[in-house]
Amino acid sequence: MASMIRLAALADIHGNVWALEAVLKDAKGQGADGFVNAGDLLSGPLDPAATADLLMSLDLPTVAGNHERQLLACEHAAGGPSDQYAFEHVSLRHRDWLRQLPSTLEVDGAILLCHGTPSDDRAYLLEEVERGRVVRAPAAVVEARAAGAGQRLIVCGHSHQPGIHWLSDGRLVVNPGSVGLQAYDDDHPSFHVVENGSPHARYAICERTRSGWSVALRSVEYDHAAAVAAARRNGREDWARWLQTGRA
Repeated sequence: MASMIRLAALADIHGNVWALEAVLKDAKGQGADGFVNAGDLLSGPLDPAATADLLMSLDLPTVAGNHERQLLACEHAAGGPSDQYAFEHVSLRHRDWLRQLPSTLEVDGAILLCHGTPSDDRAYLLEEVERGRVVRAPAAVVEARAAGAGQRLIVCGHSHQPGIHWLSDGRLVVNPGSVGLQAYDDDHPSFHVVENGSPHARYAICERTRSGWSVALRSVEYDHAAAVAAARRNGREDWARWLQTGRA
């Protein structure tokens, strides 16, 4: 693999093929010469099959998120509504592709790709839950969660919130935000909501420099009305509201 200079980091697509197409177009316009994908690819009431087809055709360096595990677990027992919908609307070929995705991946010799933390796909790396909201974790907590990852750039996802954290030894942690879902609520580790405040698709451009990496967090307009309509057709008014407003 040739060394990537301008890397587009994606995460948390959640079956939103309209947002994914817009982000891919924008990243190419920004001169991206490589892509990585930090998981939570298909789960949700949108278009998981079309999303899987597009991602499989691109063959990006990709890790599995917690929702890949949860989707595949629907083979044995009914899952939550977002995972179950995606499971029922993808093919065996798509599920086999999900099965072979690693939980972490080193890319280009200097980048670690994970979904949550390097050791836990359901834990936030840069955030923690406080009084029903996601807030920035203390620096010491982030340091502990990133311990053992020697790569200079760590790309994570899971929280859907764009963020950058400079570790004390010069490593950089980047959460590009969510391509496909700008608000949600969750009950792990306790009930909380996440809101980005607009429907724009999020991703990051990470540019390699002589001393490390510089990062631009991107927000991209897309046809979110199509995603809202899909959520409503599939009986998920909560997703329709999240997609329409970026508010929970």
